[in-house]
Amino acid sequence: MSQSCRFVILISGRGSNMEAIVDALSGLQNAKVVAVMSNEPEAAGLAWAQEKGIATRTVCHRDYTSRESFDKALAKSIDGFNPDYVLLAGFMRILTPGFANQFEGRLINIHPSLLPAFPGLHTHRQALAFGVQWHGCTVHFVTHKLDHGPVIAQGIVPVHDGDTEAELARRVLAMEHQVYGQVACWLADGRVQQHVDGTVTVAGIHSRAFGPQLL
Repeated sequence: MSQSCRFVILISGRGSNMEAIVDALSGLQNAKVVAVMSNEPEAAGLAWAQEKGIATRTVCHRDYTSRESFDKALAKSIDGFNPDYVLLAGFMRILTPGFANQFEGRLINIHPSLLPAFPGLHTHRQALAFGVQWHGCTVHFVTHKLDHGPVIAQGIVPVHDGDTEAELARRVLAMEHQVYGQVACWLADGRVQQHVDGTVTVAGIHSRAFGPQLL
């Protein structure tokens, strides 16, 4: 890994997790967000990144005839920044196995559920429908299988009686910001290790779970 850990962040919208990551890394001398990229030219997060002096790029998926051709163009743009890690932060595209394989071990995602529970969309709706008492988010390495891959950290929030989907989503999003920012710092410090058996350890960290009940 280079002396300064280089991150590229992929977004599709306002980029609140991107903001949390940039803020978390801002105090570190060994980390740099070298680019923020989006598949949506009008993504609000691009303007925020530009204001922070971060390079931005747009690779619009509608300009390509297939997922494979889009992913190849996206990968080429990412490679131009020579990142150590690519962080998916609300990037609303299903990536091809070829893309996942190209960045294997360097591609990280956050999913709004406690994986392996509730992969895919509408996770908060699923959690309420199942009546679970705890919900949350998972930061994980990306593999070719959607919403799977070795877990780096999880954040846990309670589900209250009478919660709406929107209320639960807001609670989980606040936890996402905390967990993803911390994971980015671990990555920058070289603490995260993925093992051949599919497990992950973080040097010097006893627990990789975040939540009010764990304070």
